[in-house]
Amino acid sequence: MSALEPAVTIRGMADGEEQQVAALWIAAGVTRPWNDPLQDIAFARREPHSTLLIAEREGRIVATVMIGEDGHRGWVYYLAVDPARQRGGLGGRMMAAAEDWLRGRGVWKLQLLVREDNEAVRKFYEALGYVDTRTTCFQKKI
Repeated sequence: MSALEPAVTIRGMADGEEQQVAALWIAAGVTRPWNDPLQDIAFARREPHSTLLIAEREGRIVATVMIGEDGHRGWVYYLAVDPARQRGGLGGRMMAAAEDWLRGRGVWKLQLLVREDNEAVRKFYEALGYVDTRTTCFQKKI
């Protein structure tokens, strides 16, 4: 960040920011047609086992990360960075904030899901020290 560039603040999401967060997710391409972003936001904000962090710059949300924990491991979802600010280190800062949130809760393991064909995102997480555990994720909608 240059001396003239405004600082980015990472904080918990506030009430009334749901539409801006959902719009960022759509712009960043992290949504899927079968998931309602507003429902996912509301679910994550129920606490105490999850949160949604945002990065704000000049009153505008420029990045997000959704974090949850189950008492044994943490999970990350919806890491999104404004496309105009990607590749500038903000994604890494958001992941560090997610790790800090989990560490503060005594969680020592963080997991996330990446689609097998998403090579760019796989490389991003590998560069941050994440490894492919070569496990298969099973799912059942209930």
